[in-house]
Amino acid sequence: MTYVVTVAMAHPEGAPELDALQREGVIFLLRKGFDSLEAIEGPDGMEIELLDDLIAAGPSGALLRIFVDAPALEFAEDAAREVVSELLERTEALADWRITSCGVELNSELLQQSLDAADGPDAPPADPAERARRHAAAETTTGTDRLHPAEVEAMRARLRALAPTLAAVPLEAFGHGDDPEERTVGREAAEIAAGALVFAVDLLVDELFTDLAALEEDGPTVAESDAAFMLLDDLPPQFADEYTVLFARRLTVTAVALTGRLAQPRPVRPVRPSCVAEEILLRLLITQAEVTADLYDLLSDEVATALETFAEGVGADPDADATDLAPLGAEDWFTPFDDGGDGDAGFVHPYAAHDDEESLQGPTAR
Repeated sequence: MTYVVTVAMAHPEGAPELDALQREGVIFLLRKGFDSLEAIEGPDGMEIELLDDLIAAGPSGALLRIFVDAPALEFAEDAAREVVSELLERTEALADWRITSCGVELNSELLQQSLDAADGPDAPPADPAERARRHAAAETTTGTDRLHPAEVEAMRARLRALAPTLAAVPLEAFGHGDDPEERTVGREAAEIAAGALVFAVDLLVDELFTDLAALEEDGPTVAESDAAFMLLDDLPPQFADEYTVLFARRLTVTAVALTGRLAQPRPVRPVRPSCVAEEILLRLLITQAEVTADLYDLLSDEVATALETFAEGVGADPDADATDLAPLGAEDWFTPFDDGGDGDAGFVHPYAAHDDEESLQGPTAR
């Protein structure tokens, strides 16, 4: 059965808060460790399959959501805690970090399935009340807890304060309109979603600049480079030999142009993507916003709905496969979309639209 184990970690007490680039570095180190795993070992040598994972980092720690296939809930939790502990120990930069919580979040139906699936002497008790008591006792014994409520509230206030920065996108785009009968979410949820997008802009652009520097140092393409990339590695891998320094520069300029449009009080162009590159970037931005809200325990059903509403409105479903967006080569990603006959063709920044490497980089470029 598939379980989603949430593991929260914190850096050493008294350590300064992590800035945006340090947080991305933490994500990179954890990603590097998990990418080397296909399965993790449970009790008595039992192999527990690692299906997927989601990693996010904040000023004082990181949050993992690990999707595992295990015969019972307890096995999933124990295996996840053990593999994360081992990963921290063998990663020098994270050796002083600690796990603050580790647990499976499931509904009552899945809980009963877990109970039915488990057998043997280590099976969990059939009584849900006794099961809950044991989990509570274990959490008390290990001294684990989730984010401090004050930290959650501080981030809630910060994201709501950032929401007006998204000047080109009214709260209606997140499902909070003037007409109460047409609202799908409350004002707070819409503001948290909008603020999370603004917060994610810094992360997205910083990742691109960092990747560009790494590619310039260890290029000439992502396919030929031994460097680890924060964002370029998330692009469709079949085009990795086309991800050159020029491509990374064009993608960075496109990201700046796109996110700048989101902050224009009276945008001259619509917010929706103007080319394949913008569509991929916007999906990555929405995913980062979702991860940010989730990291701070702010991804309620309403906030998730608000982000989904925004994604649908701009035609950028973050759950879709980016490969489906890019059936052609990467050089075509910056071609403006057709206007469909309405005179509203997509606009692409002149630098990004220009694919002549020699004229952009000079005659001595290689």
